[in-house]
Amino acid sequence: MATADPIPVTTSPPEPPGGNLLVLLAPMPASQVEPLLARLAVSFSSGSLLVAASDAPAADSYPGLHLLAIPASQQTMTLTAADFASAHQLAEKHRSRAILMLGPEAGSLSSAALQCLANAVLTTPADLALPCYHLPPNAGLVNSAILYPLTRALFAVHPRFPLAIDLGLSLRMAERLARAAQRFSLSNPGEALVWPVNEAAVAGFSIAEFDVGPRVLPQPIDPDINSVLAYVTGSLFADIDLKAAFWQRARRLTLARNAGRPSLPVDGAADIASMLETFHLGYTNLREIWSLVMPPNSLLGLKRLSSVEPASFHMPEDLWARIVYDFVLAYRLRTINRGHLLGALIPLYLAWVAGHINITASGTDPEQHVEAVATAFEAEKPYLVSRWRWPDRFNP
Repeated sequence: MATADPIPVTTSPPEPPGGNLLVLLAPMPASQVEPLLARLAVSFSSGSLLVAASDAPAADSYPGLHLLAIPASQQTMTLTAADFASAHQLAEKHRSRAILMLGPEAGSLSSAALQCLANAVLTTPADLALPCYHLPPNAGLVNSAILYPLTRALFAVHPRFPLAIDLGLSLRMAERLARAAQRFSLSNPGEALVWPVNEAAVAGFSIAEFDVGPRVLPQPIDPDINSVLAYVTGSLFADIDLKAAFWQRARRLTLARNAGRPSLPVDGAADIASMLETFHLGYTNLREIWSLVMPPNSLLGLKRLSSVEPASFHMPEDLWARIVYDFVLAYRLRTINRGHLLGALIPLYLAWVAGHINITASGTDPEQHVEAVATAFEAEKPYLVSRWRWPDRFNP
């Protein structure tokens, strides 16, 4: 007796595991991943976390976590456009309500710090949660000298570390960052930087900042200050150019910063002799280039600084603010080759660092000096706006 062929049964593929919070870990050694996973498991309720990592251990190693292995990305010193694009894609796929992105050495963050960053975007209206790290006075000085004061003055936002490597994101913040990352789809998204604080400010999204205490920061693969400064400041200058219509309007800082947060003790006196030697060589060899970037008043200030004794050397805050603004404008106008331009900023940055170290060694709270620099950037913002609008006919 013939029998009918069985009717094939179609089954839907299993849905990916969901979680209230997607935690995306940067590439890091297993020795860092495992203790971090253990901390996450005890910091959050069971089953609420989906943890994505390139070297995720076996699923049964941490029963309270949903572990997801993802392709290894290129390790950089900070989050990149590719990281934000991947984060949004994973969050949508796994129906997560919010995202916590953690950089290398994130195991040095306390459980309380992890909870603050995550809960801010899970249970409050915050779209972007950033950490305020406690670093030694002579650490993170590119941030202190340029990134923080420039971002604060132009975008009227307060985060002390605008390019932090640990972030909490709401879904709409992640979506905006993913869209911003699309600008680099034809270049190299694995190296291109997106500036979350600037994106949040332009979108009118809520930003929260949390004091997370000390954190071990990863060292850049290429520790050369020339490469690091050009990479980071060049990206920020380009983003400032892109968002000029926003920051040229007058804005008030949303929240005043308390400069009295604790600082870690100074670990010995840094040698500023080589920094000042670089500055003096720059003053001798780069004056022709500097004259294409800076007006006579700034060049006169540098001339005076070139004869100051090392022990009393200090870059005036208003002069430094104008110098940085001049370089932002020159970057926009392509006054000279951008690579050469950012290289010409190195001796001036090292002069600022030498002055900051002198101030720190004298007993002044380094955070008070950084806040004074940020205040000077705010006061000098009209200088940038004027030069930006009338670069040819504005003569300071």
